[in-house]
Amino acid sequence: MANGKNQQFSGPVTVLHERRLPEVATPAGYAALIDAYALKVPIPLTLCAIATRHKMLGADCWRLFTPRHAPAATLEGHLTFALKYEGLDLAVLKRLFQATGPDPIAAVVRAQPTGSYARRIWFLYEWMLGAPLPIPDLKQGTYVEALDPELQWAGHPRNSTRHRVRDNLPGTPAFCPLVRRTASLEEFTALGLAERARAIAAQVPADLLARTAAFLLLKDSRASYVIEGERPPQDRIQRWGRAIGQAGARPIDLDELNRLQKIVIGDARFVRLGLRTDGGFVGERDRETGAPIPDHISARPQDLTELVAGMIAFDRDHAKDIDAVIAAAVLAFGFVFAHPFEDGNGRLHRYLIHHVLAARGFNPPGVVFPVSATILARIDDYRKVLESYSARVLPLVEWRATPQGNVEVLNDTGDFYRYFDATPQVEFLYTCVKSTVEKDLPEEAGYLRRHDRFRAGLGSIVDMPERMVDLVFRMLRQNEGKLSKRAQDKEFDKLKPEEIVAIERLYAESFGAT
Repeated sequence: MANGKNQQFSGPVTVLHERRLPEVATPAGYAALIDAYALKVPIPLTLCAIATRHKMLGADCWRLFTPRHAPAATLEGHLTFALKYEGLDLAVLKRLFQATGPDPIAAVVRAQPTGSYARRIWFLYEWMLGAPLPIPDLKQGTYVEALDPELQWAGHPRNSTRHRVRDNLPGTPAFCPLVRRTASLEEFTALGLAERARAIAAQVPADLLARTAAFLLLKDSRASYVIEGERPPQDRIQRWGRAIGQAGARPIDLDELNRLQKIVIGDARFVRLGLRTDGGFVGERDRETGAPIPDHISARPQDLTELVAGMIAFDRDHAKDIDAVIAAAVLAFGFVFAHPFEDGNGRLHRYLIHHVLAARGFNPPGVVFPVSATILARIDDYRKVLESYSARVLPLVEWRATPQGNVEVLNDTGDFYRYFDATPQVEFLYTCVKSTVEKDLPEEAGYLRRHDRFRAGLGSIVDMPERMVDLVFRMLRQNEGKLSKRAQDKEFDKLKPEEIVAIERLYAESFGAT
């Protein structure tokens, strides 16, 4: 086993982990540890190094610190630097602990048994590996937090008396993605979007709000299938819409996920329902051989029971303690990255967003935010945020093609799905929710108001059956507020010229057409 005293840490470099530094600098924190211990882990989105200048610098995926921040070139030095300035990267820490073995970690703790960073390292080692270090329980000392809440979003603290550490990790060892406190997320969380949505809904008459909600629900259900490239019959869209409308009413467990998958799939003759028993991937197949060409490889089937149990525990015990949109993104994207089912993962992933928001009372009662429709409008950004995860994990997955054109994962990849930086996914979801609150909800309510005004005014111009009212509206909408000559000569040949003029004027007044 490697130990912390004789490990060789890099000196000044210009390139590390295939990333070019903005200037010559010495890797620090996670960058140094990954390099020194040859850890096969997703490289953190931002790395740190010590530059020669006496001014801190941020550039692309690097943060350059001044010489006075330089840690000792030891395991303890770089671990302390990482926890102090970078926060927790659980995937890196677990692989590091496995690489060092218990003795160097125990030595770090024994050197400063009451030190705040040593106690956090000690706690994290035992929390993730489930194996105690040969160190007696601490009997006194103030408690320190396992996760620095100024760097990352924390959960509700629970005291670990052995380490004198407050376990404020927002998850369990089975599933605990983390989210950094970026300037963007600080701005999003300060907007009070839930309160804005309720204020908008309160200004809409109850009957109009109900119709708005019904339209948004159907819109979201349809968009969720379109994202997957499917065009199902209307009854399946409506059935899935009804399921979305009940999101948050039932707790999430495996039975509930299985029930939802059945609704999503509909005809399950060619799909095995329930957790996968084979490998899974997202991508293409070679046209001639059928061999897989993966863009994303799913979690191993043998890891799925524990991973899904971790997601269920997160939803039950931790989601309520952090911001609702952050919790929704963590659960939903964690689910889709693991891809626990053979089919239906994408729609269930978006259902979980609805579930958390509704369970937390984020959206107004009876109103479902059309998150899928907003995602569809930002489909390129959605794909990028999915790929930002997959591109870092895929090179670490060892796999082989099976005779059935599937993949078989050959190495242990479970930690890549339980511990990941969910910050990009949370920022994307917050962008979508903000658009829904500030644009979709008021626009749809306003549209229905204008539609009602048009229908009421039409009745004072000419008496038409409902089907003809709907038809004239659709034709006006399709032709920029004018009835085409073909429509005037055929479907509406009985209208008088002055009635046509009045109808077109009414549409313009109602919808702002010219």
